[in-house]
Amino acid sequence: MKKVNLFLVLVLFFGSFVSAQTVKPEYQKCVKSFIDTIKSDKKEAIAEMVSYPLKREYPIPDVVDKFDFIKRYDEIFDSTLKNEIIKSDPAKDWSDMGWRGIMLNKGNVWMDFDGRLTSINYQSQAEIDHKKKLIDAQKKELDSSIAFFQKPICVLETAKFRIRIDNLGNENYRYASWPIEKAMSEKPDLIIYRGNLVVEGSGGNHQYEFKKENYTYECAFIVAGEKNAPPAKLTIYQGSKVILSQTAKIISK
Repeated sequence: MKKVNLFLVLVLFFGSFVSAQTVKPEYQKCVKSFIDTIKSDKKEAIAEMVSYPLKREYPIPDVVDKFDFIKRYDEIFDSTLKNEIIKSDPAKDWSDMGWRGIMLNKGNVWMDFDGRLTSINYQSQAEIDHKKKLIDAQKKELDSSIAFFQKPICVLETAKFRIRIDNLGNENYRYASWPIEKAMSEKPDLIIYRGNLVVEGSGGNHQYEFKKENYTYECAFIVAGEKNAPPAKLTIYQGSKVILSQTAKIISK
């Protein structure tokens, strides 16, 4: 099985800033409670521990609430993940990662210091199969000029544009955009290849940058920002001059 790729990249990047520490005894109790609940397969109790929405790798929908979690529990927690959790030792296999919370092994499971389950960076075979079906369905709905990619990254909407970012393989990112009134089944007005992912600092903020002639198209995702900061932002530069800056909604990520 495999982990959620972008999140894992960010986890490994952030990990270079903070040394893992042994989980303090008072927090080990929270971890132990979580392990015991997984061992007993108490879906309802586990659902109460989750901090929603529980992110899943796009295009798999996020888990929005406890009812959705219980419905999808067996798809997320397969025998491999459950065994990793059940066999783990709170003092040896879980690490205190500072403000980011408590991490199991290399980041398959994360909890906060209140015992809330905040992230699962693991995919069961069921989720992998589900993701493949969703990707195949997307490709059928897109204009043929962009109906090829290895992994979809996101869809953004600004006041003027609809933007789609895809990974074509080997971290080669593609930018496609339409006027907001057009559908993605139509041919994009603009397609740019060979974009780059740039991770900024240790708070989770990251951006995709695309260059075409003297223009740079920057799609920034704001994970750690001010209270009213938008989730994303599109900035277009001509040389070093900003010619457009618009907040963006993350329609899919």
